[in-house]
Amino acid sequence: MSEEPAEPRGHRGEALSLALREDLELYSVGDLEERVGLLQSEIARTRGQIEKKQASKSAADAFFKFGND
Repeated sequence: MSEEPAEPRGHRGEALSLALREDLELYSVGDLEERVGLLQSEIARTRGQIEKKQASKSAADAFFKFGND
């Protein structure tokens, strides 16, 4: 079986960096509104991940603090 070579992985955040450099003049109002909706969804997803990580860190900190008392 011949496998195709995997595409090289991009840098973390590379897709976002590319999106930030796009020429918005090329988009219609509807396209721009859709883009804003997608970006707002991504912001919400990112904030959710931040909250999840902060909760995990707080739980770990509390656990280790409890063990040191």
